[in-house]
Amino acid sequence: MRAVVIDDIEAIRKKNIGIIRAHCANVVIVGEADSVASGIGLIDKLSPDLVFLDVEMPDGTGFDLLQKMRPFDFKVIFITGYEDFAIRAFRFSAIDYLLKPLQADELVEAVQKAQDSIGNDLVELKLNNLFANLERPKNLQKLVLKTADRIYSVNIQDIVHCESDKNYTTFHFVNAPQLVVSTNLKEYETMLVPFQFFRTHQSHLINMAYFDHFVKAEGGNRIVMKNAHVVPLSVRKKEEFLILLENL
Repeated sequence: MRAVVIDDIEAIRKKNIGIIRAHCANVVIVGEADSVASGIGLIDKLSPDLVFLDVEMPDGTGFDLLQKMRPFDFKVIFITGYEDFAIRAFRFSAIDYLLKPLQADELVEAVQKAQDSIGNDLVELKLNNLFANLERPKNLQKLVLKTADRIYSVNIQDIVHCESDKNYTTFHFVNAPQLVVSTNLKEYETMLVPFQFFRTHQSHLINMAYFDHFVKAEGGNRIVMKNAHVVPLSVRKKEEFLILLENL
């Protein structure tokens, strides 16, 4: 793949180029730029297959660059030094990003995913989701979910609960069919807990906005959701859950 690197700090840009050349034999760096404006000119001139794109630059952001170039036919890997709201937006949108300083194993994995990805429609969907999340209030985010044959962008507030089955997770919604994705529940727990989701059991993650009532029973405590789904509550999670209820 022919690639360009866009980063406003020359020392970091040169270092990243060196790491890419040392660990990604399938990538040829054909150019570099230090701003949104020069990056747009470089991409227009060279038509790369892959762009390593910094988030924060003096004349704007990497997001600004992409918005000005749409539609485009190259793959993007964001590189950022900031673990902030933008990072969360990347994760919700299934967008590949790397944190500075670059780690070789993470770089190789991201490049391989870019090379294996098929079709610009999927890239466009992910980026549309990303731009929507950056513009929406933090409590109204969208999440990209990939099933066996389709890609969906769903509203987080529409998720009632998530159910795990080994390396698969089933999403249950308010007024939509369930979706099954081949990603384990732990990854979604990390993303969704800040949105008032609670892990009631090793196999269940619920949206507290849809909690209806709690049932104490000899055979095991249960939580009933507003859509009538019954979710188990593990013994070790009971105390934490009751404290959470008191603070709702």
